[in-house]
Amino acid sequence: MGSGKIERALISVTDKTGVVDFAQALVEDFGVEIISTGGTARVLVEAGVPVTPIEEYTGFPEMMDGRVKTLHPKVHGGLLARRDDPKHMAEAAEHGIKMIDLVCVNLYEFEKTVAQPDVTFADAIEHIDIGGPSMLRSAAKNAASVTVVSDLADYALVLSEMREHDGATTLETRRCLQYKVYATTAHYDEAISTWMADQLAASGNLPQDRGIAGTALAEMETVDADDPEALSEVLDGFAVDAEAWSKEPEDSMIVPLVKQQDLRYGENPQQAAALYRMPGAAEHSLVNAEQLQGKELSYNNLLDTDAAWNLVREFDAPACVILKHQNPCGSAEAEDITAAYDRAFACDPKSAFGGIIACNREVPLSLVEHFADVNKQFVEVLIAPSYTPEALERLARRTNLRVLATGGIDAPAALEYRSVDGGMLVQTVDRADEDPASFAFPTTRKPTDEEMEELLFAWKVCKGVKSNAILIARDKAGIGMGPGQPNRVDSALLACERAEEACDRMGVPRDGFVCASDAFFPFRDNVDVLAEHGVTAIIQPGGSKRDDESIQACDENGIAMVFTGARHFRH
Repeated sequence: MGSGKIERALISVTDKTGVVDFAQALVEDFGVEIISTGGTARVLVEAGVPVTPIEEYTGFPEMMDGRVKTLHPKVHGGLLARRDDPKHMAEAAEHGIKMIDLVCVNLYEFEKTVAQPDVTFADAIEHIDIGGPSMLRSAAKNAASVTVVSDLADYALVLSEMREHDGATTLETRRCLQYKVYATTAHYDEAISTWMADQLAASGNLPQDRGIAGTALAEMETVDADDPEALSEVLDGFAVDAEAWSKEPEDSMIVPLVKQQDLRYGENPQQAAALYRMPGAAEHSLVNAEQLQGKELSYNNLLDTDAAWNLVREFDAPACVILKHQNPCGSAEAEDITAAYDRAFACDPKSAFGGIIACNREVPLSLVEHFADVNKQFVEVLIAPSYTPEALERLARRTNLRVLATGGIDAPAALEYRSVDGGMLVQTVDRADEDPASFAFPTTRKPTDEEMEELLFAWKVCKGVKSNAILIARDKAGIGMGPGQPNRVDSALLACERAEEACDRMGVPRDGFVCASDAFFPFRDNVDVLAEHGVTAIIQPGGSKRDDESIQACDENGIAMVFTGARHFRH
């Protein structure tokens, strides 16, 4: 085992923040010899730091546009040689390999590159770092002797230890840095593999066998990856249906997370919490939203905003969702976004107080005036793709209101995760995207075209209601919600009562109701309750052993019922 004393360091960084001061301290305070590469060497030389260029050290020039520069026995032999093994040291001496005691590397910014909207496949490939992870892994493997710095935040720690220990670091610190390296390279590789899977999925295919994925990707490098026909040709013979592949859980998986911010606390003040970001998060996802104003987002704010944003994205027409405690207490479509807000608020003004407003269109001044001045609604978070300048000017008067702009709308992430004691549940994200052409219509009376439009609206909103979920809709507004009851009859009764209260508030007749249920009716009593309260059409998955009884109850009451064949539980 080596002493940890640092006499020679190899520095090659993409993020050059603080590297000049770090290298100067190594040279001036400890007499360390610095080996460096490319742009890092130029920055150090310009700052007056003496540097041995990598090509001079290895005796081999950088080549292939920098793809090959540190992949050399003089680099990796100097990192991997066991200092306590005479055979290793003799072989190093025989081949003129000097020991490298410190490696300072941070990697090409792959995630930042692929986040750019105009990035090409070729650009992304060139930003896959090979030499950097190789040096980090070699140095970390030999942490018994080598100090490896993969995070610029550790510059001060290393220098402090060297001052305290006569130019050396402690084994304890080197072990901590070793762990950090493997976490870093695991995250880096997962970001690359996630991005590549997205590219394959975007072409309509994913690899049938992980063993042949490398072959497919290698061939992809030889074509114009921005040409869908060229990509499709390469993938022929390698792929299967993407949807089927996504439904087969991996035998093992890495979930790389990067802390985006600490939160004041979790669901309750006694709970610590933080927000982490997934690599490759969609451009218009919640974690990429820009907070334009307001207080810091809390744990509960983020949970509710996520639920609201995921639900409002289900709609093509202008739509607004007002969500409170994970349930959409107001929801509506309309001809414009302000009208959608007005109708969503009218669904349940009492519950809307202190809720989240999510819109799928740019927010104009009129919408802000309606919630702030007309309704005087207290709002925790407002999230939308964008805002007009006039709307932002008016919003600024509510300094505590958290205003988020996503910049657009895209599909939610493919997978969602939930922790359990000692593990994690992973599933594909649920979407209410069934094709109505696949629906069954088992009742004597079929829904009218108008009822069918209402049912499809209710079906999407119901997906966002906590199970057992019943949603009553009228005129494309979710006016009655029965969430989270232990039996579906109570959910139905609660939804109907709220719908009738909403009609009384709005001064409209208690009729024209349609109902959506997130799961099948186990007994006909659900239909009986709905019939008593004026429901004329029902949409539900079907599949109960007693479906015939529910169909009979509908026929007795002149209700049209639709079976979707898909369930949308939300626990």
